Amino acid sequence: MKCKLTNKIIKPFMSFGKMPLANGFLNENDFKTEYFYEMEVGFSEDISLFQLNEHPMPEKMFNEKYPFYTGSSNYMKKHFNEYANWIKKEFLKPNSKLIEIGSNDGTFLSNFKNTDIEYIGFEPSKNVADVAIKNDIKTQNKFFNLHNTNDLKKFIGTTDIICASNVICHIPDLKELVLTVDKLLNKKGLFIFEEPYLGSMFEKISYDQIYDEHIYMFSLNSIKKIFKIYNFELIDVLPQPTHGGSMRYVLARLGEYSISKNVIEGLIKEKEKMLDNLESCLKFKKNCEESKGRINEKLLKYKKDGKKICGYAATSKSTTILNYCNIDNNTIDFICDTTKDKIGKFSPGTHIPIVSISHFHKNLPDVAYLFAWNHREEIFEKEKDFVTKGGKWISHVSL
Repeated sequence: MKCKLTNKIIKPFMSFGKMPLANGFLNENDFKTEYFYEMEVGFSEDISLFQLNEHPMPEKMFNEKYPFYTGSSNYMKKHFNEYANWIKKEFLKPNSKLIEIGSNDGTFLSNFKNTDIEYIGFEPSKNVADVAIKNDIKTQNKFFNLHNTNDLKKFIGTTDIICASNVICHIPDLKELVLTVDKLLNKKGLFIFEEPYLGSMFEKISYDQIYDEHIYMFSLNSIKKIFKIYNFELIDVLPQPTHGGSMRYVLARLGEYSISKNVIEGLIKEKEKMLDNLESCLKFKKNCEESKGRINEKLLKYKKDGKKICGYAATSKSTTILNYCNIDNNTIDFICDTTKDKIGKFSPGTHIPIVSISHFHKNLPDVAYLFAWNHREEIFEKEKDFVTKGGKWISHVSL
């Protein structure tokens, strides 16, 4: 295995086994041709970078069938509104220029639609990009790279902010990413992005954060080391509750801004928690294996007791849990979801039927595995009747 950035040999420290596309919800006639890859993870100690060994090509994951719409979650709509308002307040002036990488259905950019901010979004998945375009959100249905930004003449070298959320970890070629950012930003421009945080994943043992789209899991140390190679530096960080624990990173060209106290203190904490070396990864591996044993033991007991079990929310994260823990339709009867593109299909790899939320309400189980545990407050409020009628929520993380 080679580090995707340094090209140095690193040894995988764990395999989660054969894994399908995390968002590859499929029809029954597609079972025989389903795509799988070996999901191994390694750690480059040179740049403190947690990464997948093998992963599908981006075009296989992000296309006209991508089944995730940011605007489907009230929680995420609220978060993106707050994120946009923070950027406006802290960094933008009249007629500033902003680019979003991975703009999905335009939920974040909608906050700039009727303002004097000049903006554009890049979204490679056609079906979600079409939603944004239909709503008059300026969007290009393309991957963000050097070639695809050549026609943005008025943004080249003049952009004030380039931002993203849960997107940078999807991009295999970090070198081209940074070169594209460098090409577009003005001298004092900022690169701001939020990503699932390695420290939170280790702490919560939320190994469902690892799947094909999440090629990397970042820490302050890894971001600092990676971007220093290309003459950028980490100037601020802000922890975020999204995705079960994320970090907002603010980067600028070397020497343009002072480095905040948040960065200095955050790096010290990571050193104390050994997030900059392989030892923490080996501890995480042990914790994952123990978690798998506990969840299988719990599910087996429920089945022996004659309990009806379902899954709640057909998330990309659920694909890792179901396939790594070998949970199939012999254990879970169905998974309910609100996304129309998923209903009537089957879960990747384990082929559990995906049904509507109304099916869940009409056929209340005894136990519901909450795959969307990072949206638990929103879901618990919506599904109070399930608990009132004796239902029990379970997950591999603490609820």
